[in-house]
Order: sequence, then C-alpha cells, then structure tokens
Amino acid sequence: MKAFQPKAPRIGQDSAEWRARVDLAAAHRLAAKANYHSGIANHLTLAVPGKPDRYLQIPYGLHWLEVTASCFMEVDLNTGEILSGEGDVERSTFCIHAPMHRLKPEAAACVMHTHMLYCTTLTRLKNQRFQPIGQNELQFVDSVAYDEEYEGFAHDPAEGVRLTNILGDKTALMMANHGVVTIGKTVADAYNRLYYIERAAQLQVYAYWTGQPLRHISPDMVDFTLGQQKVPARYNGKSGAENHFEALKRLLINPETDFRD
Repeated sequence: MKAFQPKAPRIGQDSAEWRARVDLAAAHRLAAKANYHSGIANHLTLAVPGKPDRYLQIPYGLHWLEVTASCFMEVDLNTGEILSGEGDVERSTFCIHAPMHRLKPEAAACVMHTHMLYCTTLTRLKNQRFQPIGQNELQFVDSVAYDEEYEGFAHDPAEGVRLTNILGDKTALMMANHGVVTIGKTVADAYNRLYYIERAAQLQVYAYWTGQPLRHISPDMVDFTLGQQKVPARYNGKSGAENHFEALKRLLINPETDFRD
C-alpha cells in the first residue's frame, strides 16, 4: 500500500514536535493493526509540544493505516481552526478531545477515543464496570471513570467538557453505549493504557460468556495489588509503557509504508 503523501511542511526531525508526530502516527498504525478502529472514525490526538494552544489531528477521511508523521493538522483548542496543515476537522474529534486537552493539559496531553470491540461491548451492559476477577482487570478497578448516560453524537464542545468532568482524576473513561477514552502524558502512556484496557475487557467478556460464576479476588488482595501498582518498575531507565511502545514501533518498520515519513 502506498503511504499517504503529506502536504504539511516537514519539521526538523530532531525536534520534540517531530518525535511526538512520529509516535502519534505509530499509534494510529498500531491501533489499526490491532483492530481498534472503526473505519475512518474514532480519534487519537496529541497536544503539540511547546504550543499550548493547539493539538494534532489527522485530516478527516484518512484510514489509520495511511497516517504518517507529516500528515497531521494543528488545530486550535478553542476554535477548531486549522493553524497548520490541510484537510477537514472531524467535528466530534474537536468536541471530545479539545476540552480534554484544554482542561487537563498535563494528564491529557494525549487523548485516545475508540469503539474497540471488547471495551465497547462492556459499555452496552447495564453494569459496564471492570470486575476484580483477574490480574488484568485489577489494573483498571481504581483508574477508570464511568459515564452512565449516553447523550448522542458529540457535536458540541459542551459534551467534551461533560466527559472531562466525569473523567476527573482517572486515566480512562468508559462511555455508556458508546466506547472508551484513555489519556496519558505521552503517546506511549495513553496507547499502553488503550492496549491493556481492551485486553482486560476481552478477558471479562470471555468470563461472562462462560455463564459460570465469577471468581472474585478478595477486597484485601485487591487493595494489596493496587498498592503494588503505585510503584511501577522501570527497565533501561524507562517505564513499562515506554518499553512496550518502543517494542511495538519496531514491529511497524516497513520501507514502503513508513509511519516516520
């Protein structure tokens, strides 16, 4: 497949912005390969390093497998105006993501919203919450917020403000009858969370499918395990999220369709 031909000028490849663009492009490619996408819908965005008034968004109409580092538009957080690049700003991207970037500039530097299958399946259930029935699920017992009222398509930034208020100090949001949002200080952080929350949801859905009684972990052990997570291990001077994302990026390298172009 021929890579999307960028129209935006190439940025210095040693800059923080270029490295951020490369990571965001990689996240789109990885999410598509993992089947987290919904055609050309759903959105992965990132605040532009050093430019607090804008965020990066792909032009509407691109498939995530076409995304390259130079194709992103820079979009004004307050108005939705394109400040750099070319294309159309998909309305719901701006309405959900811009308020999160604006109201949580550090914690939500990267915002990822998808309708990936297993998390979205859980949002269809009356009880969409993660149950303490396994190690994967325990990662999200205390870090996920829940929107319990579906309020239609996000065509007004007020919806993004509402969702941000529900998110609070959590790092993921399950959206009733809709999908999921993960946030992070970096692309690696947000993508790692997206990857593992979908894996946790998949395991929980499989457990439900058996129809057998669920094996709940005791409250004392839940508290103990959550305490263990507060001091995450670092390897090679990097977090688990950073090491994971670097490994995933290595799997993407392809001279014909390089996300780094």
